[in-house]
Amino acid sequence: MAGFTESALSKKLDDLNASQQSIQTLSLWLIHHRKHHEAIVKMWAKEIQKGEEGRQLTLMYLANDVIQNSKKKGPEYGREFGTVLRKAFEVVGQKMQGEKTKRSINRLLDVWEERGVYSKSQIADFRRAFRNEVKEDTPPPKKKSRASNGVSRRKPEKAVEVKVEGKKEVRVTLSPQAPAGDPPEPEELIKALQELENSASSDAIVREKIASLPPEVSEVNLLAKLEDRGAAERLAAQVNDAVTLLSEYNTRLANEMEDRRRVAQMLRDFTQAQRDLLTQAENTLEEYMEKLQKVKQVRQEVRSHMRNLPDITQSTTGGLAPLPSAGDLFRLG
Repeated sequence: MAGFTESALSKKLDDLNASQQSIQTLSLWLIHHRKHHEAIVKMWAKEIQKGEEGRQLTLMYLANDVIQNSKKKGPEYGREFGTVLRKAFEVVGQKMQGEKTKRSINRLLDVWEERGVYSKSQIADFRRAFRNEVKEDTPPPKKKSRASNGVSRRKPEKAVEVKVEGKKEVRVTLSPQAPAGDPPEPEELIKALQELENSASSDAIVREKIASLPPEVSEVNLLAKLEDRGAAERLAAQVNDAVTLLSEYNTRLANEMEDRRRVAQMLRDFTQAQRDLLTQAENTLEEYMEKLQKVKQVRQEVRSHMRNLPDITQSTTGGLAPLPSAGDLFRLG
């Protein structure tokens, strides 16, 4: 991973786009260079100041990804961003024109409040700044101890494993997650489908273990065959092992059902999005086919007019008699 310089950061910010992959890639790089968090957040704030509406939303998603995914390594980003976010939300609110941006920012704040990323008073302050409301005598945010740095320690809703510098790290997926009905990114859908390949229902090893359990662990009427205490204790141990095995497997199966429902919804949303894009592409093709026909018609008209215009190059190629020279005009006899 490339070393940190402000010019390298500037280049990466220039290359940043609104795609999930672009945001996550830069987020990983920023978290890796977290010891430069002050310079990074300062430059991020400058980008917010000069960015347009769509660009500002992308930068907000980048900050969100960095804040939430860096909390295991330390509170640096959570604290540092906390000092500039109020002004950032105010700037975004001033430039905001579309309802889509407004909904996206409000949802981002909802996620932060729900997960305890910042305190409720800070979130309320961010909301006022975004709406450009003035609150008199707003106290500065209190410094928090390491144990309560304003970043929630709740488990993430969804975690993925990535490699940074050859080391495995667990991080939450890009959030806020798209609301229901929004199509997933292709990479997200592919990963979800691949995860189903390792689902509980396809775990042949555990299924074989369950099939190999002795009938005594599930048949109450076989207890009458116990001959002594030693046999009863051995059966009790087998029953406990069977309970643990089945409980864990049933939990995995229940989780698999939820995953399959989620993937099914993702597929429906993705398919619908592709249908919409197909319709849009068909309309665009039809529009540009009409433009092509008009351009071809103009080309034919130009060629037709060219055939009817005189060729001025004939005067220099011998087609017309040359004009007399001065000597010819004054030559005697």
